[in-house]
Amino acid sequence: MAEPFILALGGTRSGKSRFGLAITRAFAAEGRAWFLATAWPGDFELDDRIARHRRERPATWPTIDVGVDLAAAIDATDPDEPLIVDGLTLWLSTVMGDDTSGIDPILDGPVVEALESIARRSGPVVVVSDEVGGGIVPMHPDARAFRDLAGIVHQRFAAQADEVHLLVAGIPLAVKGQDRHGLLAVRENQR
Repeated sequence: MAEPFILALGGTRSGKSRFGLAITRAFAAEGRAWFLATAWPGDFELDDRIARHRRERPATWPTIDVGVDLAAAIDATDPDEPLIVDGLTLWLSTVMGDDTSGIDPILDGPVVEALESIARRSGPVVVVSDEVGGGIVPMHPDARAFRDLAGIVHQRFAAQADEVHLLVAGIPLAVKGQDRHGLLAVRENQR
């Protein structure tokens, strides 16, 4: 099992990515960390976010564009070095694609494989994800299927994680774990 495995959840612009980067920097110290990117360019707003995220992380960190196989991307990193996955929900949307006929194949395949890859690592893992279940029930069946998939995946990742933090207005709230490494103090640097 990775030491530690930290899950950071939050809504859009909640500060979850900044929090995840700060934690990963603390683990990397002067060394490097792996950045597993799940966003695909091609949308103006998303392109702007991708560029901003690139500017916020050290240029020396290797970046892997995940695609659909998160487990393979995790396995391609040095297992002793810190890694951050940002973000889980974008990866899930890539895996789900336009086929919302059933979420079980995703849960039983790529999600299980990703969790197994995390469990094989000895270095720290930080996973950032959007909490999507706090709003109204979506009208469209595809949106409901995605919301259900994300919620179940978050439960599975949280069950395996050592620490789970919910970000609200840039403030991390410890949901699970003892913050063994004093990482909640990183919020002081998130201005």
